[in-house]
Amino acid sequence: MNRWSFSRRIVVMVGVMHLCLTGVGYTSNDRDQAGSHGQSMDAATQAMMATWQAYASPSDNHKVLNPLVGTWDQVVKWWMTPDSQPETSKGTSETKWVMGGRYLRHAAKGTSMGQPFEGMGFTGFDNGRQTYQTIWMDNMGTGMMIGEGTYDPSKKTLTDQGRFTDPMVGQRSYRGVGTFIDDDHYSYEMYVADENGKEFRMMEIVYTRTN
Repeated sequence: MNRWSFSRRIVVMVGVMHLCLTGVGYTSNDRDQAGSHGQSMDAATQAMMATWQAYASPSDNHKVLNPLVGTWDQVVKWWMTPDSQPETSKGTSETKWVMGGRYLRHAAKGTSMGQPFEGMGFTGFDNGRQTYQTIWMDNMGTGMMIGEGTYDPSKKTLTDQGRFTDPMVGQRSYRGVGTFIDDDHYSYEMYVADENGKEFRMMEIVYTRTN
């Protein structure tokens, strides 16, 4: 979202909140004098308030992410190519709700390729789009990985798809699969396409709860 889009969204939101709080500028006497017109405006305001309230409120879809809350030990495996031996590293992570239970913040620390690693991501559910949305950033690059996906309750998997920057080849697409194993374990796998367009598993992270 660029600065103009962000500013426009803020203006719209502030305008709607103003309408909701002021009753579209009508006092109770104004509404009495306006008769049916005032009643219709009042109904429109109430509908607007209800729509925004539903959009802004955490839902059952947010609760799906509750099992991820906590502190974790993590084991990470990377495959540079489909037939390469994986690089393995360890780390820790903490996941918690922020902004009133609207977004899940994931902060991780460890090592990667022998260097200190630090990363942070957010996962949430957009009530308007009815999809899960993810964003990830870390000190191994300067770009952000952004994805969107769905949850399958029968498999207990959260799958998202998106794009990230690979400095060697440019933009790459990925498919991520998070699996809720049990109360104390979950995993995340990331798949990308090789040079021939065939998908392979590039990364696997296995989490074990410590708290």
